[in-house]
Amino acid sequence: MSCVGYKQDLLTDRVSLFGLKKWMAGGVCRSKARLDGKTVLITGANTGIGKETAVDLARRGAKVILACRDMGRANNAAEEVKKKSGNNNVVVKKLDLASLQSVRLFAKDISASEKRLDVLINNAGVMCCPQWKTEDGFDMQFGVNHLGHFLLTNCLLDLLKQSAPSRIVNVSSLAHERGQINFDDINQEKNYNPWRSYSQSKLANVLFTRELSKRLQGTGVTTYSLHPGVIRTELGRHFWPTIPLWKKVLYKPFSVFIKNPTEGAQTTIYCAVEKSLENESGLYYSDCARKATAPQGRDDEVAKKLWDLSASMVAMRQHRGSF
Repeated sequence: MSCVGYKQDLLTDRVSLFGLKKWMAGGVCRSKARLDGKTVLITGANTGIGKETAVDLARRGAKVILACRDMGRANNAAEEVKKKSGNNNVVVKKLDLASLQSVRLFAKDISASEKRLDVLINNAGVMCCPQWKTEDGFDMQFGVNHLGHFLLTNCLLDLLKQSAPSRIVNVSSLAHERGQINFDDINQEKNYNPWRSYSQSKLANVLFTRELSKRLQGTGVTTYSLHPGVIRTELGRHFWPTIPLWKKVLYKPFSVFIKNPTEGAQTTIYCAVEKSLENESGLYYSDCARKATAPQGRDDEVAKKLWDLSASMVAMRQHRGSF
């Protein structure tokens, strides 16, 4: 092969790899919408896609509240968000989604201190952790990923309604496609499997979004769930050490094509700001476009049953709509 031919082949390979990487990066939110005068609350915003979402929405002029468990890391993240966005209206509040008491105290604080809440982004999560329990005795993944956000959202509904049109964005996952709501063993106590627990919690996010949309019809509050993509974040810190070495070796060459946090935040941002979604609610998105959920994510009977069970688990007095 000539030197020229070799260089041409090398260039072709590089172009192909660039194209593949760009394709893997997924959709990009093109909306130029401003959020001046609006307030956004993001759970788990001290790292990963939550922090990148905060940077983007702060750039758009929003007041951004970072709701985090680790206040040290949250304060560091807030300074980074301020620096990158040029917006100093970034607030840190303590929230531990593994504690229903913490959720209630946090929601009470927000309701008392904030005049409006235009976008609630339920972003925080835990993935494939050991068989841990929340402070209230729930399976950690179901408790944090679903129940904590279920309670938080319901506690803030009055403020969201007062601020309408407003949005609730629930970060789910493609993992919901493998999920089933195990009503007979919701806390996965009989036969714990970290992936099964995670998939159940992500399906719960989708079903919660769907049922919540129905209950909010006519209020001006819309709901969205989404798959952010496969991303290089701290979310995988529990399952990565459990992967056999040979699988890690096989995985390494492909890691360059995995989304970075900025790319992974795009669909969350899209659901929070895209104007064309104003009249859509209860649906599921991926790569900044509407996508169909797995069939179990469209089961209205299961969605209502899950709502009733969740309300019971967090001690929600449904006849009064309070907690």
